[in-house]
Amino acid sequence: MALESVERTEHGYLVNSNDWNEEIATEIFAEEGIEPTSEHWDTVKYVRDETLAGDEPNERNIMKAMGKLWGRKVSSKEMYELFPGMPSKQGLKIGGCPESTRKGGY
Repeated sequence: MALESVERTEHGYLVNSNDWNEEIATEIFAEEGIEPTSEHWDTVKYVRDETLAGDEPNERNIMKAMGKLWGRKVSSKEMYELFPGMPSKQGLKIGGCPESTRKGGY
Protein backbone atom coordinates (compact mmCIF):
# COMPACT_ATOMS: atom_id res chain seq x y z
CA MET A 1 0.00 0.00 0.00
CA ALA A 2 1.42 3.38 -0.98
CA LEU A 3 0.97 6.73 0.72
CA GLU A 4 -1.33 8.23 -1.93
CA SER A 5 -3.82 5.40 -1.35
CA VAL A 6 -4.36 6.06 2.37
CA GLU A 7 -6.53 8.69 4.06
CA ARG A 8 -4.65 11.43 5.92
CA THR A 9 -5.53 14.41 8.10
CA GLU A 10 -4.97 18.00 7.04
CA HIS A 11 -1.57 17.83 8.82
CA GLY A 12 -0.51 14.65 7.02
CA TYR A 13 -1.13 12.10 9.78
CA LEU A 14 -2.70 8.77 8.82
CA VAL A 15 -6.40 8.58 9.69
CA ASN A 16 -6.14 4.82 10.34
CA SER A 17 -2.90 3.64 11.97
CA ASN A 18 -3.55 0.14 10.57
CA ASP A 19 -2.81 1.54 7.10
CA TRP A 20 0.83 2.07 8.13
CA ASN A 21 3.74 0.08 6.74
CA GLU A 22 7.44 0.78 6.20
CA GLU A 23 6.87 1.83 2.59
CA ILE A 24 4.45 4.53 3.76
CA ALA A 25 6.88 5.55 6.51
CA THR A 26 9.65 5.89 3.91
CA GLU A 27 7.42 8.17 1.83
CA ILE A 28 6.58 10.32 4.87
CA PHE A 29 10.30 10.52 5.76
CA ALA A 30 10.85 11.87 2.23
CA GLU A 31 8.02 14.41 2.61
CA GLU A 32 9.59 15.56 5.86
CA GLY A 33 12.98 15.93 4.15
CA ILE A 34 14.63 13.22 6.27
CA GLU A 35 16.97 10.53 4.93
CA PRO A 36 16.24 7.75 7.46
CA THR A 37 19.02 5.96 9.31
CA SER A 38 18.69 3.00 11.67
CA GLU A 39 18.39 5.53 14.52
CA HIS A 40 15.41 7.17 12.79
CA TRP A 41 13.74 3.77 12.38
CA ASP A 42 14.44 2.82 16.02
CA THR A 43 12.80 6.05 17.17
CA VAL A 44 9.76 5.72 14.89
CA LYS A 45 9.18 2.10 15.88
CA TYR A 46 9.50 2.95 19.59
CA VAL A 47 7.06 5.87 19.34
CA ARG A 48 4.63 3.77 17.31
CA ASP A 49 4.77 0.78 19.69
CA GLU A 50 4.32 2.97 22.77
CA THR A 51 1.46 4.96 21.24
CA LEU A 52 -0.42 1.89 20.01
CA ALA A 53 -0.03 0.45 23.53
CA GLY A 54 -1.83 3.55 24.82
CA ASP A 55 1.12 5.61 26.07
CA GLU A 56 2.19 8.51 23.88
CA PRO A 57 5.88 9.10 24.72
CA ASN A 58 7.29 12.56 25.32
CA GLU A 59 10.77 13.78 24.36
CA ARG A 60 12.37 12.71 27.66
CA ASN A 61 10.96 9.16 27.42
CA ILE A 62 12.14 8.88 23.81
CA MET A 63 15.69 10.02 24.74
CA LYS A 64 15.85 7.53 27.65
CA ALA A 65 14.58 4.63 25.53
CA MET A 66 16.95 5.39 22.65
CA GLY A 67 19.82 5.77 25.11
CA LYS A 68 19.16 2.25 26.40
CA LEU A 69 18.78 0.87 22.88
CA TRP A 70 21.86 2.60 21.49
CA GLY A 71 24.00 2.09 24.62
CA ARG A 72 24.88 5.76 25.17
CA LYS A 73 23.46 8.98 26.51
CA VAL A 74 21.26 10.67 23.92
CA SER A 75 20.89 14.45 24.03
CA SER A 76 17.86 16.52 23.15
CA LYS A 77 20.04 18.25 20.54
CA GLU A 78 20.81 14.89 18.90
CA MET A 79 17.11 13.94 18.81
CA TYR A 80 16.22 17.27 17.20
CA GLU A 81 18.97 16.77 14.63
CA LEU A 82 17.29 13.45 13.73
CA PHE A 83 13.77 14.95 13.85
CA PRO A 84 13.87 18.75 13.40
CA GLY A 85 10.07 18.94 13.63
CA MET A 86 10.13 17.52 17.19
CA PRO A 87 10.94 13.83 17.82
CA SER A 88 7.58 12.94 19.33
CA LYS A 89 5.47 14.75 16.72
CA GLN A 90 7.46 13.69 13.64
CA GLY A 91 7.90 10.22 15.10
CA LEU A 92 4.13 9.88 15.44
CA LYS A 93 3.53 11.18 11.93
CA ILE A 94 6.11 8.91 10.30
CA GLY A 95 4.94 6.02 12.50
CA GLY A 96 1.39 6.32 11.23
CA CYS A 97 -0.01 7.26 14.62
CA PRO A 98 -2.71 9.83 15.42
CA GLU A 99 -1.56 13.43 15.77
CA SER A 100 -0.35 14.37 19.24
CA THR A 101 -2.70 16.27 21.48
CA ARG A 102 0.20 17.18 23.78
CA LYS A 103 1.41 20.77 23.86
CA GLY A 104 5.10 19.85 23.52
CA GLY A 105 8.21 20.05 25.63
CA TYR A 106 8.46 17.77 28.64
